[in-house]
Amino acid sequence: MRSLANILWLGTKELRSFLRDYVLLVLVAYSFSLAIIAQSQSSSQEVHNASVAVVDEDHSELSRRIAYAFLPPYFQKPQYIAERDIVPLMNGGRFTFVVDIPPHFERDVVGGREPGVQLDVDATAMVQAGLGADYAQEIITTEVQNFVSRTDGSPSNPVTINVRIAYNPNADTPQFSSVMGIIDSITMLAIILAGAAVVREREHGTMDHLLVMPLTPFEIAMSKIWANSLVILTAAALSLYFVVRGFLHIPVAGSIPLFLGGVAIYLFFATAIGVFLGTIARSMPQLGLLFLLVYMPLSMLSGGHTPLESMPPWLSTVVLVSPTVHFIALAQAILFRGAGLSIVWPQLATVALIGGLFLALSLWRFRSVTATSS
Repeated sequence: MRSLANILWLGTKELRSFLRDYVLLVLVAYSFSLAIIAQSQSSSQEVHNASVAVVDEDHSELSRRIAYAFLPPYFQKPQYIAERDIVPLMNGGRFTFVVDIPPHFERDVVGGREPGVQLDVDATAMVQAGLGADYAQEIITTEVQNFVSRTDGSPSNPVTINVRIAYNPNADTPQFSSVMGIIDSITMLAIILAGAAVVREREHGTMDHLLVMPLTPFEIAMSKIWANSLVILTAAALSLYFVVRGFLHIPVAGSIPLFLGGVAIYLFFATAIGVFLGTIARSMPQLGLLFLLVYMPLSMLSGGHTPLESMPPWLSTVVLVSPTVHFIALAQAILFRGAGLSIVWPQLATVALIGGLFLALSLWRFRSVTATSS
């Protein structure tokens, strides 16, 4: 009971130190609010409001129908231009797509001569160009098929394909990127806050004061872990409720309390990494460099942005030792697919097991460093 009381009161000291550190306070507030909003609304993985121009050299009903088929929100209203203006306007970045309909296009279609339509694409807009070219091809093909079927009376398509998109029916990027932004911020800030707490004690000379008191290294380390975990857990909960659901109006499919329970377990691992790095770094700049070396591989190889199946087999097997991989799997299952405890308990158990092992390693490292310092 005495040890628990020491951990509790030392943790409250950490919270007071955090509240007086305005740089870290602003960093946490920004990462779970404005950064989430900016990430969800600035990055788009689908075609939206793409600029398109039409060179109509046929001036027929079919060519007009093709032009009118490019509709918002995928495309802007098509602009009619002359053929000689294609290259200058595309060089100037005015249009992403230009549809060039040749002369006698409708007559050749009706006559079965299979004319061609030229689609010029500005590939510097990578996402828009890749997906938009497929959209434009589908639009043109559909309009031609509908026109021909009404002309000769044949059915436009004997087979109908019904596509059902689960969990994100509109394939909206913000619905994915906003939640993933919170998950990434949890890992990033947990490492930074815990590591900064250790380095700050060393830079201010208060670590020596703690070591001469009747406190064990375990109590000192655990106080930093639970205090910084509480800050991140509270910020993540507020961000989900008020930023994602309240401001961005993005639905959360699963149980937020269950997700926060998984966050609490995962934070023992993430904050343990921060404590571990804090025992190695001698200053905040060193901690920042070490943070980049650890956080970037954890984030890029976590499966949050690139599926593990897309990685080389050996790499996808090696990264399974990281709790971040299992945490992101359970977070996506809960928040995107509405999974319950009966589905995500294996990931929770794996995160707890691997995180516990790394926590023990970090505590051993912290005990060794403090014993050497004393």
